[in-house]
Amino acid sequence: MKKLFAPASASLSSKVLGDLPEWNLDDLFPGIDSDFLKNLLERTDAQAKLLNTKYSGKIGNISASDLAKVIVEYEEIDESLARIMSYASLVYAADMSDQESGRFYQSMQEQVTDIATQLLFLTLEINKIDDPTMKRNLADNALAKFEPWLRDVRALRPHQLSDDIERLLLEKQVVGKSAWIRLFDETMADLRFEVELITGTKTYTSAEVFNLLSDKNNSIRKAAAISIGKVLADNARVFTLITNTLAKDKEVEDKWRHFKEPVSSRNLSNFVEDDVVHALVTSVKERFPDLSHRYYALKARWFGSDHLNYWDRNAPLPDNNEPIIPWHDAVDTVLESYRRFSPKLADIGKDFFDNDWIDAPVRDGKSPGAFAHPTVPSVHPYLLLNYQGKTRDVMTLAHELGHGVHQVLAGSQGHLMSDTPLTLAETASVFGEMLTFRKMLDDTSDVLKRRVMLASKIEDMINTVVRQIAFFEFERRVHTQRSKGALLTEEICDIWMEVQSESLGPAILLEDGYRHYWSYIPHFIHSPFYVYAYAFGDCLVNSLYAAYQEKPQGFELKYLDMLRAGGSLRHKQLLAPFGIDASEPAFWHQGLSVISSLIDELVQMDIEK
Repeated sequence: MKKLFAPASASLSSKVLGDLPEWNLDDLFPGIDSDFLKNLLERTDAQAKLLNTKYSGKIGNISASDLAKVIVEYEEIDESLARIMSYASLVYAADMSDQESGRFYQSMQEQVTDIATQLLFLTLEINKIDDPTMKRNLADNALAKFEPWLRDVRALRPHQLSDDIERLLLEKQVVGKSAWIRLFDETMADLRFEVELITGTKTYTSAEVFNLLSDKNNSIRKAAAISIGKVLADNARVFTLITNTLAKDKEVEDKWRHFKEPVSSRNLSNFVEDDVVHALVTSVKERFPDLSHRYYALKARWFGSDHLNYWDRNAPLPDNNEPIIPWHDAVDTVLESYRRFSPKLADIGKDFFDNDWIDAPVRDGKSPGAFAHPTVPSVHPYLLLNYQGKTRDVMTLAHELGHGVHQVLAGSQGHLMSDTPLTLAETASVFGEMLTFRKMLDDTSDVLKRRVMLASKIEDMINTVVRQIAFFEFERRVHTQRSKGALLTEEICDIWMEVQSESLGPAILLEDGYRHYWSYIPHFIHSPFYVYAYAFGDCLVNSLYAAYQEKPQGFELKYLDMLRAGGSLRHKQLLAPFGIDASEPAFWHQGLSVISSLIDELVQMDIEK
């Protein structure tokens, strides 16, 4: 495939890290101008038009077996569209600053949306079938295969609009919400951060500069934090406009669809009840003093103070001489961790490294952060990282590989039923992190190193649970205030500072330079209210891991079955074999208590030191 991005630079750090893999997207398409891509678009367009012509307006009157045949055809077309958009989004993620990849992404999005509009009739008409008729239809074996997908489609019935409005919303998305998301992504990718160092001023990408916030040198952390705050403040006008526009767009659609709260549409798409999410959020907020407040006060004492500056929140401990971890060592650590638990998981994970399914180097214009993209069951997932050799990067690799392995296993459900609700989508990723952490801890006998590792894990768990629920609370307040009128930048900053102060506690000093940090978080833009899924997943994994430690016999098979289920089962059904019920308050308390007990262990080590 033609590469649309520059190769990774041969810097000193890349020499230390070793050869970092770059993905090859040929398994999706051999190039953006390939005949395969062009022909698939044309064939899919023709298939969609034919399906529309044959069945639009008739779904409620055809037999169950014919409906099953229509769904099979729909699945094939939809998978082709998903394959095309997966390819376009991955090409774009590799270099968001490249105009050619941006144009290609936009073009594919517009063409795929036009084709998808031809298919919209199917789900709209399925939702017009009354419950008794659908129940009778599901007695047909061919249709019964798609029962989970039909269940999820029909969950949207109370919020479905007229056919014309649904088509309008879909067609306008490319020049509405999607366009604003692209503006955010490209703005972030183009940002450069000048950091004043002793050796002079250096310029960094967003991925690189945020990495400096965990540098062991306080002056580097401070300089990076100041640069981040300045650059984000300089661009606050566009980020404020994007935030206001997308929040209003969501409010308008939620109003038409009769959703009770801003989070309700997300909960429905996750197939989790509002009161379960409320219980999670309430439980975590109640534990702020016992978790984040207590830990950061302890960390401040390690730094010889009663307080930490905000740029020291993720600082390495004073006695942490963390070496750079080469890529091959990170790979060995993660795969060995997986193999100790399940050879099957490790074998699937190894495929990602043996093939070109991972893009690891930091590059100008590349999407910051990390993700696992499932593509389609007929191909395989791809992972994007920005690997810089820190322990947290190893944990990120373990996390994203967990997503990838989950996506491979769930692919057996087929295209329509392989997607896992967000509340469970973080399960395999966080479990993979836990496996890796436990192995690294078990392999370390040095007391100081164990202390550092334990503290690092606690910080990751606080970032996953406390910080994400704080993000959720920030979104909730922003969307609530936006319903009363457009928000000024300073008003959004005020909400951010209030929520951060509540969640981090009095030991963290939040200065004005931190006021605009809300603007870099992509989840607020890409997937409103996504963030609670991380906390849900962490608490779930804590409970799962406790169940594994208590009864390891047979756990692996039940765990693999859960991952293979994809989106075919809801959270109650998936967790039942483990004796776990997310609707019970004890579930959340058990998960949060695991974090608290690790802090207890750290406190005890501090006493014995």
